[in-house]
Amino acid sequence: MSLWTEEHQMLRDTVRRFVETEINPNVDEWEEEGMFPAHELFKKAGNLGLLGLNREEKYGGRKLDYSLNVAQSEELGGIECGGIPMAIGVHTDMCTPALARFGSDALKREYLAPSISGDVVGCLGVSEASAGSDVANIQTRARRDGDDYVINGSKLWITNGLQADWMCALVKTSDGHPHTNKSMVIIPMDAPGVSRVRKLNKLGMRSSDTAEIYFDDVRIPVSNRIGDEGVGFMYQMLQFQEERLWAGANSLVGLENIIKWTIEYTRQRKAFKKSILDNQVVHFRLAELSTEIEALRALVYRATELHIAGENVTRLASMVKLKCGRLSREVADSCLQYWGGMGFMWETKVSRAFRDTRLVSIGGGADEIMLSIICKMDGTLPEKKR
Repeated sequence: MSLWTEEHQMLRDTVRRFVETEINPNVDEWEEEGMFPAHELFKKAGNLGLLGLNREEKYGGRKLDYSLNVAQSEELGGIECGGIPMAIGVHTDMCTPALARFGSDALKREYLAPSISGDVVGCLGVSEASAGSDVANIQTRARRDGDDYVINGSKLWITNGLQADWMCALVKTSDGHPHTNKSMVIIPMDAPGVSRVRKLNKLGMRSSDTAEIYFDDVRIPVSNRIGDEGVGFMYQMLQFQEERLWAGANSLVGLENIIKWTIEYTRQRKAFKKSILDNQVVHFRLAELSTEIEALRALVYRATELHIAGENVTRLASMVKLKCGRLSREVADSCLQYWGGMGFMWETKVSRAFRDTRLVSIGGGADEIMLSIICKMDGTLPEKKR
């Protein structure tokens, strides 16, 4: 598979211009404010056709294959912070895949179509205080009452949570087995009983609003359920695969930029009568890291190719997520060291990258979960854990 066809290149050029003109000039301001104007920015992205690349045309999408999403994600990595691309990715590749694949026509017209056009902002409601990577342990409950569900509980670490118009939420709808007692529902964020309790103060991803959400007898129609009752856990596992491919692709350009900034800085920074870059330990290490980034790119592209072909890429997507999380930490930490005292300053790009990239090994499934998935699929877990 090539992500360098004329169609891919045209998309890459469009995304790159969008990043350079609409986003990067404002990043420092939005980081300082702790939020970016999601509705304004998403509408601009929607006008460029960037929010529904692989969605059906009748809902405003472009019906392209998933490799275009990967190419777009890679170019969004050129944004000079982690929070904004993450927020876009949540909207395009994390809260909408199940809706697009399993939702009713009415539900897609009400929520997917305006999401693709950029008229509304979406968020994903899975994590809770006692259920981060342990998705099966979520406690938010939807009780059936006639033609409605009545929802009580809470969600934590919700990206876009303060600005979102709707949430794709995973909720318990029965007391059965943890893998079959959950359903996926759409919750309008202006519904009575929905409370955006607080904006969370994060180590990094500062420009992305992240919220804690409470539900107190929130009533929604049963027709807001995505697909069948009791299969929400499976839907979320499927959503995770595209989320993890998206995360891997999104890390590539950003990691390359960290190395580029480091080369520029260490070339002009002098110590002991020569530039820091002149030390073999430095330029050899940067070469090693660049090689690792290319290896990750190859893994992302291979997993994408198989995903498009309809194969189960759970194992490869888990490897992508594991590798991009660990490599992001390695690149940011190694490069910050070469910046010396300046690397420890809050305002430097490498410092921001150090803070932002730390989330990659936690969000969307921690490294340890990825390792467990890979071990299970490789048959290396102890018999009683399989």
